[in-house]
Amino acid sequence: MSTMLTLLDAFDDLPQSRKLRERSYEALGDTVVDVGCGAGRAVGELAARGARAIGVDLDPAMLEVAAERWPTAEFHVADATDLPLEDGSVTGYRADKLLHALAEPERAVAEARRVLAVNGRAVLLGQDWDTFLIDSDDPELVRTLVHARADRLPHPRVARRYRNLLLDHGFTDVTVEVHTFVWTDPAILPLLANLGEGPWLDEQAERGRDDRLFVALPIFLASGTRLP
Repeated sequence: MSTMLTLLDAFDDLPQSRKLRERSYEALGDTVVDVGCGAGRAVGELAARGARAIGVDLDPAMLEVAAERWPTAEFHVADATDLPLEDGSVTGYRADKLLHALAEPERAVAEARRVLAVNGRAVLLGQDWDTFLIDSDDPELVRTLVHARADRLPHPRVARRYRNLLLDHGFTDVTVEVHTFVWTDPAILPLLANLGEGPWLDEQAERGRDDRLFVALPIFLASGTRLP
């Protein structure tokens, strides 16, 4: 888990990530559940904004880290499709980098609707795993590597379905935004190592040394309001 946590921390520390998190917190109200909360950064930040923030994750080890980092926050080990919350008990629901990892993401969205109060707001964030934009001397290989990495996930393209998932489960005022992260420095190399190694990664490292690296990653933010 340490490698994954290191990558997540590095990603969350980016200025673009901080700005996107702030955007995702808007209009969530005073009682918010962050599902798939990981190490709990959003829970801590929401609590600092005055909300009652509840973190939920299926990984007990990750929640141990969250509890160490945010000792006064509330965390629960639970599945995204079976939250330990009463019907209509929260004003905001947030799921970041989660739905692509679920076998049935539609069940998680149905659960979001259940726990949200009337006029509560749901926010879904994540990337489309087929959409890494990487400059390379071998674009065909990049396409192969990106698709191979995506195919290891249960639902790698669910982000492009966020809007329809919310509409299908009775949400209204549904909006979708795309926030594109761009890297031109070697800080992105650990993430690229998850796509491929060998000569291709060596090429990217050389690009980084020569100030010729270019990686772009679109992140989708969709939100909707729960009606009666």
